[in-house]
Amino acid sequence: MTRHPELPERDRRILGALVQAYIDQGEPVSSLWLASRGFGVSSATLRNILARLEDLGYVRQPHTSAGRVPTDLGYRAYVDQLLAERRTSRPQPHVEARLRRTGTVDDLLSHVSQEVSRASHHVGFAIAPAADRTTLEHLEFVPLEGGKILVVLVANGGQISHKVIEPSQRYSSIELQQAANYLNSEFRGRSMVEVHHAVLERLSEERGLYDALMQRALQLANSTFADMDTAPNVYIQGTALLLDDVSAADAETTIQTMRTLLRMIEEKRRLVQLLDDYLSGAGLTVVIGSEHIKPDLHSFSIVAATYNDGRGMGAVGVIGPTRMRYSRAINAVDSLTRAMNRMVGRPDA
Repeated sequence: MTRHPELPERDRRILGALVQAYIDQGEPVSSLWLASRGFGVSSATLRNILARLEDLGYVRQPHTSAGRVPTDLGYRAYVDQLLAERRTSRPQPHVEARLRRTGTVDDLLSHVSQEVSRASHHVGFAIAPAADRTTLEHLEFVPLEGGKILVVLVANGGQISHKVIEPSQRYSSIELQQAANYLNSEFRGRSMVEVHHAVLERLSEERGLYDALMQRALQLANSTFADMDTAPNVYIQGTALLLDDVSAADAETTIQTMRTLLRMIEEKRRLVQLLDDYLSGAGLTVVIGSEHIKPDLHSFSIVAATYNDGRGMGAVGVIGPTRMRYSRAINAVDSLTRAMNRMVGRPDA
């Protein structure tokens, strides 16, 4: 995080008003407009304050005759002030009630990304904990028509997922039950990734070491975990909102930002890795523009927070241009992360 020199209270208020006006209007903010805000200083004093803020790197003047716009350092000072003054946020009751009506955890995360996007008016995302942190609690095999089998996986925290497999041979209901009993007794409490590795090791050993029941169970387990993606699921909503409120001054930057974000959304793993680098525990994280390590990320900001569902850490957040509605984004991310902790994890996380 970029450090900034301590500003007098009056200078902070003037800078805050300038940043908020630029976020709202998308146009450079003039000293004349600021003078009308009632700061109780003369126009000459106000011009001196703006000149000092520019010398310190908080604002810049795009053109000699234009007003001023905030720099990333100016946004940082503004956001730090918002974080210092904010109160604990809770989603509106009807929002949380709507989330509680969702079915699976996948549905919940999809709805959370939609709600955080709607509340912030920016791109919203929700990320599930990585599968390599998910442990097996219970497994069932349910026979279907045509020799197919429905696999029901219950993970720690009560998370349920389903998968249909089509093994090369047919199994009776009794054989499936026996296989499930064996796997549950052997692997309960181990991560899904560990289970798959253990199954592969046993399959590679001398077949004579295992009886027919164990062979069936291991083959079924291999089919179940073979193509499991250990990368966490990522849910993203609101990409079209990048085009909202685009001013002529920042249209080119917004288009570049959108291209970068679309690439990141397509890859998804890059977003996950980015958040792994930034999020180290509970609480809000805000990364602004040039605070990103990668130069191609300098045109946008991220507001994110973690939740814990009993399996591991997931994240809820907002992505947008540096001219982001930070107050809305912070409140939306904070309230919906707390809702996630209440519904699927640890309320005090």
